Amino acid sequence: MAVVWDDLKVFLAVVRAGTLSGAAAQLHLGLATVSRRIERLEAAMGAPLFLRTQTGYRVTEDGAALVERAEDMEAAANSLAGHVQPSREVTGTVRLATAENFATDLILPALGRLQERHPKLCLDLVTDVRTVNLHRRDADLALRMVKPERGHVTLQRLGRLGYGLYGAPTYLARRAAPADGAAFDRDRFIMWGEGHAHLAAAIWVEQVLQGRPPVLSTTSLATQVAGCVAGLGLAVLPHFLARPRGLVCLRADLGIDQPVWLVTQTDLVQSPRVRAVAGFLRDLVMENHSYLAGTMAGGA
Repeated sequence: MAVVWDDLKVFLAVVRAGTLSGAAAQLHLGLATVSRRIERLEAAMGAPLFLRTQTGYRVTEDGAALVERAEDMEAAANSLAGHVQPSREVTGTVRLATAENFATDLILPALGRLQERHPKLCLDLVTDVRTVNLHRRDADLALRMVKPERGHVTLQRLGRLGYGLYGAPTYLARRAAPADGAAFDRDRFIMWGEGHAHLAAAIWVEQVLQGRPPVLSTTSLATQVAGCVAGLGLAVLPHFLARPRGLVCLRADLGIDQPVWLVTQTDLVQSPRVRAVAGFLRDLVMENHSYLAGTMAGGA
């Protein structure tokens, strides 16, 4: 049995909403239609894709393996749709919430393309994401690494942000050799401060330090990058921030990579101004997929 694209769209909606009713609301379909399409897809795949629980639908191992392939198809379909639509003037303001490192190193260098395409479109860029809550409608859409757990929003996983352990050539030139084969036991580390101790990068460094104090703790990635470039110590950094600054990767895969999510207010998904910015972001992340994941050295 062939896999139908409409069934994959329903599959992704259920993955993101966690329930049939949530997916049905996002897609403006009946509950029975959503259920029937999931059953048809499972029959085509020859395996159950969800565990049905009292609290909702959880993807099985087979379902999880299908998510990335389905999202690649979704991204390609969205990109194609954007190119074949008739040109129309897009006006108004779109408020985009994202991390400062995404804004300065990924979005802003390429923003001229969006402005050329839609000269009457204004982008309101908010980088203090801790104060932005899409559930309260503080922004129209967001590009972020944390998946929202509530709110009337539509989610799309665009790619992966890879992390590695980095040091400056100046630091590495005077670095003391590990004692008795213990990796990094004599190294100095730059890490997140106490208010960010829950972050995966902070947890990784804390496990390595084993009670030793860091040489520097900060509240932003920008200052961690600057401290690492200055040769103060090693730091866990996104590949796309570290490599262009001449930092040396000591360990490329720390097991803490994060998904990159495009989050849109569901009732704005069909808005021309929001679609224009969402399409720009999808294309941008797709173009830089390997760069963000850390599997190549190129960039935007």
